[in-house]
Amino acid sequence: MGAAVLFPGQASQYVGMGHAWYRASDEARLVFAYADEALGYALSDLCFNGPAERLNRTEITQPAVFVTSLAMWKAARERLPRPDYFAGHSLGEFTALVAADVLTFEDGLRIVARRGQLMAEAGEKAPGGMAALIGADIHRARRLCEAVTAHSGEVLVVANDNNPRQVVISGTLAALEIAERMAGEHGIRRFVRLPISIAPHSPLMEPVRAELAALLETIPFRPPRRPVVLNRTAAPVGESEAIKAAIIEQLTSPVRWRESLLWMGEHGVDHFIEVGPKDVLTGLVRRTLRRAKVEALDTVDVEALLG
Repeated sequence: MGAAVLFPGQASQYVGMGHAWYRASDEARLVFAYADEALGYALSDLCFNGPAERLNRTEITQPAVFVTSLAMWKAARERLPRPDYFAGHSLGEFTALVAADVLTFEDGLRIVARRGQLMAEAGEKAPGGMAALIGADIHRARRLCEAVTAHSGEVLVVANDNNPRQVVISGTLAALEIAERMAGEHGIRRFVRLPISIAPHSPLMEPVRAELAALLETIPFRPPRRPVVLNRTAAPVGESEAIKAAIIEQLTSPVRWRESLLWMGEHGVDHFIEVGPKDVLTGLVRRTLRRAKVEALDTVDVEALLG
């Protein structure tokens, strides 16, 4: 059968991430060193030592998770099964594109750093947030969002279709407050506000599109070395312009993660390897493809793996 490598997105960060890989691998150290120089600040120190308040700022979080995931990938890739597919959750999609040689590491870092800045600026102008609906499928989540919008006129949409029993919604702060009050009426078991001050994958990110698109036009995209299953399409896209269009659309459209996992399962993938901080995606795979083999590199003994 087949294997897929998955890369996580924002909200997987934690103080200390990547440090074991930095200590154990020359390749990982080079990734962090380049990022520190290119960004003009000590990203590695923020990843390893915090403080959490700064690491959790969107403009820091996005390059931090991207760089940590890529450091782990470069350190471990020769010891992992050859992947048939790559995929990344939201921000993680850019890591997947670098791993598949669509983008160079240098260009991927440029995009991710600027994307994080633009999304943070959009969040300052139009504050928003996200909430996880536990025990809800995509249909219940959509009905809740539609009811809140009809009731209030506020923006609220499905942001992440994560697994059959978890959907994340995104929108204005007022919309989320109303949704929390209405959740029980729509059969939603738990409503969990997420620690994020922006509304990714919603119309509130519309102001980011033009500047991100202009940046992408200056950067070469190559055909993927291995197929990348994209959030926008829940299937691989091979043509460079189509990949650019999909990652721009991703700003305001949902992450179709459940569908992406199902597509890979239907195309022979029975082994999923999460490469990046924490093991959030591993849990999502388990709840969607119960017979799949799953593992997360952030839970392994790094010294033993790298020898």
